[in-house]
Amino acid sequence: MAHNLLKGKRGIIFGALDENSIAWKTAERVYEEGGRFVLTNAPIAMRMGQINELASKTESEIIPADATSEEDLEKLVTQSMEILGGKLDFVLHSIGMSVNVRKGRHYTDEKYDFTTKGWDVSALSFHKVMQSLYKADAMNEWGSIVALTYMAAQRTFPDYNDMADNKAYLESVARSFGYFFGKEKKVRVNTVSQSPTPTTAGKGVKGFDGFIAYAELMSPLGNATAADCADYTISLFSDLTRKVTMQNLFHDGGFSNTGVSQEVIERFSE
Repeated sequence: MAHNLLKGKRGIIFGALDENSIAWKTAERVYEEGGRFVLTNAPIAMRMGQINELASKTESEIIPADATSEEDLEKLVTQSMEILGGKLDFVLHSIGMSVNVRKGRHYTDEKYDFTTKGWDVSALSFHKVMQSLYKADAMNEWGSIVALTYMAAQRTFPDYNDMADNKAYLESVARSFGYFFGKEKKVRVNTVSQSPTPTTAGKGVKGFDGFIAYAELMSPLGNATAADCADYTISLFSDLTRKVTMQNLFHDGGFSNTGVSQEVIERFSE
């Protein structure tokens, strides 16, 4: 159900790959709520996905950009304001990639060139995105910037590998940049720590199916889906959350505050 929560608002959505992507679901919901946006992804990711279909459905334009390239990001921000007709009100950073995971390197046997590349794409890119927005004075007052993260930033999940380190860095960037964006431009910066979600990227983590089943048993409300996350992100883009900033917000059905569930106890007592 739409409520026009984002009517008249403009933004950029990073990372929509296919219909399983949280960014894809968020773009659909932003459109339903009256928002307009530019879609962007790395050129190689765009060749792998179906972003043109999403653009057609949401009457959006696509600007290819490498989120690790300052030059690409500067062009993206400038062109987005030109296309949308003014400053921006929201930005979604939904980007993550570990070369070590893709190449099957264990956390105790990282190839550090891979580590650096993954950190640049998954974490430092968030700083680069915000720095580009900040320097261009591209955000309207009370605008909202959201990045997606995961609880492996706080707790150990063995097979999440160096992505855990990347997410910890990402969350720190949100707090640090959020301070300056808030003080100087009244812009909110938050991260959403989502349940394990069967996106294309998520399914690349070893043991993912087993863990998502475990999280479902542990969470009092069950796992939050990509569509649920899109709804939550809409609330953070809206004017209803104007004083929420520099927060890491757990959106996981209660998993993060559950020590053990009765279902898990019973499973191990069988």
